Amino acid sequence: MQLHLAPMEGVVNARMRALLTAIGGIDRCITEFVRITDQLLPARVFHRLCPELDHGCKTPSGTPVYIQLLGGEPGPMGENAARAASLGALGIDTNFGCPAKCVNRHRGGSVLLDEPELLYQIIKSMRSAVPDYVPVTAKIRLGFNDDSKLIDVVSAITEAGANGLTIHARTKADGYKPPAHWHQLAKVHQFTTIPVIANGEVWSPADYQSCRQQSACSDVMLGRGLLARPDLALEIKSLSSGKEYHRQQWPSILILLEALFKDSVANCAPRHVGGPIKQWLGYLRREYPEAQQLFEKIKRLKTPADISAALREHRDYQLTVAA
Repeated sequence: MQLHLAPMEGVVNARMRALLTAIGGIDRCITEFVRITDQLLPARVFHRLCPELDHGCKTPSGTPVYIQLLGGEPGPMGENAARAASLGALGIDTNFGCPAKCVNRHRGGSVLLDEPELLYQIIKSMRSAVPDYVPVTAKIRLGFNDDSKLIDVVSAITEAGANGLTIHARTKADGYKPPAHWHQLAKVHQFTTIPVIANGEVWSPADYQSCRQQSACSDVMLGRGLLARPDLALEIKSLSSGKEYHRQQWPSILILLEALFKDSVANCAPRHVGGPIKQWLGYLRREYPEAQQLFEKIKRLKTPADISAALREHRDYQLTVAA
């Protein structure tokens, strides 16, 4: 069984991949999507979204990273897949699941789920352009407005030569509203021979077990659940192997937040420094009341100095409480 970290645009970038994979339990990451239109992109675009290319396409803790492409034209998708492979990508993923209107309006993401033949041509072009040893995978939803074409989509992607398929168990019309329909994935196994990875609404080890049972999938992709509980993958792996596990408490999470802030100070423009930590706190407060308290302290702060001071004050208070 493998656990994959979901490619969440604007959230799971290289620094977040580094932080989360360092905790353990994650077997594969996928980058935010590289938008492909009608041209071959320069190498710097791939390096910007996947700086891990400079280190064997792995995070600092050694977790493999696949590069994800998003586009609706078979030729350019194949050409750019070949470029990514030539730069050292360990795998090429394809985004057929993004529900964003601006993406769908330009024939990208989940809108393509209504065109199984086009999906076949895109994957076929990419598979033909990439060396056999580089996996080509795809990420989809159950469908666009409904799941009536799911089997056609799965069959097309399989016949085109894909090496794996992740299915977010909701349609585009569902958005991110609960529940995820894990049971819908169980039927696809009879129409494909490639690994199917289940995705959607896995917030806890109990959710993970339900997802596996209902979907009949061995592997699961974690997204928002892993951002809310950074050690969720490690907890799932530990419990699955029969080991006792004690969840990370807030002081350990605070160390991660401070590391993210230091990285933001070093690599972001001053006006953007607070964005990443505020964004992550938005997920963490689902599981940690202390995250909500810290978010209230910094949500209106803009300068690195003010945010840093608030972090120190929060840390000192936590130490006082612990004592």
